[in-house]
Amino acid sequence: MTTTDIHALVGAYALDAVDDLERAAFERHILACEGCRGEVDELRETASRLADSTWSVPPPKLRTDVLAAIGRTRQLPPGDSALPEPDARAAVSRWRRYTAGAAAACILATGAGAATWAVQEQRVRAKNTAVAAAELREARTQAILAAPDLVVRTAPMIGGGRVTVASSAQQAASVVSMRADRAPSADRAFQLWTIRDVSAPAPVQAGLLPPGEASAAQIVEGVPGNEVFAVSEEPAGGSPQPTQVVAQVLLT
Repeated sequence: MTTTDIHALVGAYALDAVDDLERAAFERHILACEGCRGEVDELRETASRLADSTWSVPPPKLRTDVLAAIGRTRQLPPGDSALPEPDARAAVSRWRRYTAGAAAACILATGAGAATWAVQEQRVRAKNTAVAAAELREARTQAILAAPDLVVRTAPMIGGGRVTVASSAQQAASVVSMRADRAPSADRAFQLWTIRDVSAPAPVQAGLLPPGEASAAQIVEGVPGNEVFAVSEEPAGGSPQPTQVVAQVLLT
C-alpha cells in the first residue's frame, strides 16, 4: 500500500470502516504521521457529537423506591362505627375511588418500569457479550498480524477485486481480506476454501459469506501449511465443492 493510499484511509479509519489489514497498516502509519493523527481525532470528535443513540438503564432499585413511596403515603384514618351522613359517604366513596386509582397507577408504573428494566438489562448483556467477542477477535487478529513470521500474499478476483491472505505459521492462522468489485446476487454467496495439495486437490471449506456480500475480513484457522487459498461463487447455502472459482492465492 502506498503512502497516498495510507493517507486516504483517515476518514474510513475514524469511522471504523476499514478491514483488519488496513487498520493494522494505518495504525503503524499514524505512529509517525502527526497530520493523520490530528485528522482522526477531529473526525472522531465530530462523529461523537452527531451520535445520538445512547440510552440509560433504570436503576435496579426502581421497584423498591416505588413500593417505599407507596408505603409512606398517608392512608384514610379509621372512622366511627356509625354510618356517615350521605354527603360524608359520597366523599368517602370518592376518596376510595381516587385511592384505588392511584394505587393501580402505581402498580402499573412499577410493572412497566420493571419490564423496561428487564428488557434493557437483556440488551446490555447481549451487547456486552458481543463486545467481548469482538475484543477477542481483535486480539487474535493483532496477534496474527504482529507475528514475526507473517507472510502476506494477494491475488486478483475474476470480475474485479482482490483477495489478501496474511498468514502466520506460528499462530497457525491467517487474516483474510476480500473485496470484490461486483457483489453476487441475493441468492449467491462467496465461499472460502483451502487446498493442501494442488497435485491432488481436495478443497476444504474455510467459510461462507452472507448472500450478496461483496467484502469480508475474517480470521481463518489452519491456513498455513496449505498450498492454495481459493474463493468461489456458489448458491447462497454454499456447495460441498467449489464450482465457480473466482480467485486463487498461492501460499507457497
